[in-house]
Amino acid sequence: MRPLLCCLGLAALLGPCLACPRTCSCSVKKNGRLLAECAYKDLQEVPEGLSSNVTILTLSANRISWLGQGSFAEVPEVQSLWLGYNQIGVVEPGAFALLVHLKNLDLSHNKIADFPWQDLRNLSGLQILKMNNNRLAGLPRDAFRALKDLRSLWLNDNELTTLAEGTFDNLPSLSQLQIFNNPFNCSCKVFWLKKWTENTSVSITKGGSTLCVAPGRLKGRAVTDIPDHHCIAPSVQLTYLSNLDNTVMYDGLTLTLHCSVAGSPPPEIRWKIQTSSRRIEINGPNVARDGSVKQSQERFLVFKNGTMAIPNFSKENEGIYTCLAVNDVGTRDVSVNVALAGSENPAEDLLRDDPQASHLGGQSCYKGDEMDPSGAGEKLVIVYHMPRESKSRAGEVVPRVCLGTLLLALGIALCC
Repeated sequence: MRPLLCCLGLAALLGPCLACPRTCSCSVKKNGRLLAECAYKDLQEVPEGLSSNVTILTLSANRISWLGQGSFAEVPEVQSLWLGYNQIGVVEPGAFALLVHLKNLDLSHNKIADFPWQDLRNLSGLQILKMNNNRLAGLPRDAFRALKDLRSLWLNDNELTTLAEGTFDNLPSLSQLQIFNNPFNCSCKVFWLKKWTENTSVSITKGGSTLCVAPGRLKGRAVTDIPDHHCIAPSVQLTYLSNLDNTVMYDGLTLTLHCSVAGSPPPEIRWKIQTSSRRIEINGPNVARDGSVKQSQERFLVFKNGTMAIPNFSKENEGIYTCLAVNDVGTRDVSVNVALAGSENPAEDLLRDDPQASHLGGQSCYKGDEMDPSGAGEKLVIVYHMPRESKSRAGEVVPRVCLGTLLLALGIALCC
């Protein structure tokens, strides 16, 4: 009688814990974890009636095509979730966001093209993530950033053509990565991946099968075999005019900067201007062949050859002028800090105040591969007026405007 009462009492305690849908079989594992086995049941959706204490949920090899925000609301304690070999094509944002105890997630062999990557931010304990054999064509750079415990990541057999640099950064526990059988376009956008694979301790399964599909000259070659000379990081040189001391300018002072770049593929030139009142970004030339200028940027004239001209330079144009060289390998930039001085010859004043300052002309600042990026500093270019008078062609007396430059190193010098 006593053993019977014990059994009945145990059954009463476990009864609520083992709530189980009719189509599934549920049991307690030796380690005390609750298993809900719902694989190979021809299910079209996540079944209802699961126990809230389930820690292992197997839903593999069904016909599930959709995962909604509340699909796993009944199993907040789940640690292993197996959803491989279904027909999942839609995953709503929030479907996995509340599964904070999840350690293993298998979504392989489905039809997923879009995934709510923000859901992974809450899954800091995730150790295994299988998303292979889907239709993923791209990944956000920070898709896996929160997964500090991630050990194994499967992304093979998708439709990935490129990966953003830094995709696998901040994954200190990662030991296995699978990215083979993706149609990679081996432009210089994935050159970082070659370098990363050469230096990482992560085991890359079938690394030799991670092949280029494009461009044609690299088709069939492994991503790890992209030739080094094919991709060269940008270098940038910024030159400013400073030899106009004897030139009379009748239309006001014009500041001219020239940005020279090199790299492979050829870098794009972009400008950033920070004045006291506004921040301006100019991504490419704004002066057309016919001389017309985009109205929104007519104050700053940017030409295709990398030259920028600022006519009638005034106090409101003072600020930091940055030239950026951008290609698929990376970005380099160099800046000058431009200011107007009120004295007749500010160079002499500043030289007295700062013995390290130098009055130079026709100089340039340069930044390239051989430069230490930690040596980035700014150059102060003082453009000043000489309050002399001269006559215009019409016989009127006008101020004579001269252009000079003074470079003052702020930090480590960039100038050659």
